[in-house]
Amino acid sequence: MSTSAKIILRKKPNAKGLFPLAIRITKDRRSTYKHIGHYIELEDWDSKNLKVKKSHSEAESLNNLIASKLSEARKGLIALQTDNKAASARQIKKEIYKPTSSLTFFDFADEHLEALEAEKKINRHSTDSAWVSYIEKYCSGRHLTFQEIDERFLKKFKIHLKGSCSLTETTAMNVMVLIRLLFNRAIRDKVVSKEIYPFGKDKFKIKFPETTKTGLSSKEIKALESVTELTDMERHSLNVWLFSFYFAGMRVSDVLFIRWSEIYDGRLNYRMGKNSKLLSLKIPAKVEKILLQYVEERVNDDDFVFSEMKKADLSDAKDIYRKKKVANKKFNDHLKKIAKRAGIQKKVTMHIARHSFGNIAGDNIHPLMLQKLYRHTDLKTTINYQANFIHKDADDALENVINF
Repeated sequence: MSTSAKIILRKKPNAKGLFPLAIRITKDRRSTYKHIGHYIELEDWDSKNLKVKKSHSEAESLNNLIASKLSEARKGLIALQTDNKAASARQIKKEIYKPTSSLTFFDFADEHLEALEAEKKINRHSTDSAWVSYIEKYCSGRHLTFQEIDERFLKKFKIHLKGSCSLTETTAMNVMVLIRLLFNRAIRDKVVSKEIYPFGKDKFKIKFPETTKTGLSSKEIKALESVTELTDMERHSLNVWLFSFYFAGMRVSDVLFIRWSEIYDGRLNYRMGKNSKLLSLKIPAKVEKILLQYVEERVNDDDFVFSEMKKADLSDAKDIYRKKKVANKKFNDHLKKIAKRAGIQKKVTMHIARHSFGNIAGDNIHPLMLQKLYRHTDLKTTINYQANFIHKDADDALENVINF
């Protein structure tokens, strides 16, 4: 039986212009495809060696996942050959990926966590592992079928999370989001019927409480810029914070990975870590002054601008995660002292740099431009985020009513 499994990049892009990676199963020159759930740009695919190029920020993680998925498919083919089962390419696909109702919630949870680890999404892996442990403790073990997860189970579990576990409403909802994610995957794989789906209208609703996003004002930013007599580490922490703010609240994980080679022609050209989007931004004069403070530490063009990642083992996702976490805590500790010295009452952390940019931008910048600066995929995300900082209409309405 002439049968093979091969990884390919399919030629039909999605709405974002990205192309899907898929396992192609071929039998007697007839093929069928199993998408692995990831999309990349055409120029990031090595069609000769059938792998993701190093130009992609998640190349190593994706290639590890591809190897895992290919191994799974080929093992299935070998098993079918051993059993002497004759079938078409489509039937082979169904046999290899056939659903099995014996799979439990924790089988899907384990598969989810394994995928996150293979993709080196250590932060998400750490968070979701914690959510799974709450579910495991509540069930007093690791046997939980999807049929058991009904509205009553979810309501009681939520009460347990907020009561016995002392979790906030937001954190409890995040656990529910994970359960919903895995339930949807089980439906997709036909392990459970969509008829017993416990989420949605007239069922269990996942609703996050409203949160207040507070950013610094331009006056408070100027106060930070003017603070003097800082220690070297305090000055460094403030530099990283201001660098983030000047570039529209760039995430600290991206700031720490900025290399000198990404700075040329008066612009910063980098790929965002969260969604792999490419962005090119003009370097403001204020950023140029910060960069001048680090030029002497530059070893070569590929060196990091800031020192935190210079000693990281870049092949070890866990080491990168630890160093980013330690750096973020260090920055926040120093920022707390700096804010107090600047006379700022608000809490100042690395993430507040993003809120501060949004607060000062208000409704003065068109949402489409803010979407580009924030690197949001969906304009709705930008509009909803920016709504936290736009108060003029409500303020004017209030004044119009009470000023009589």
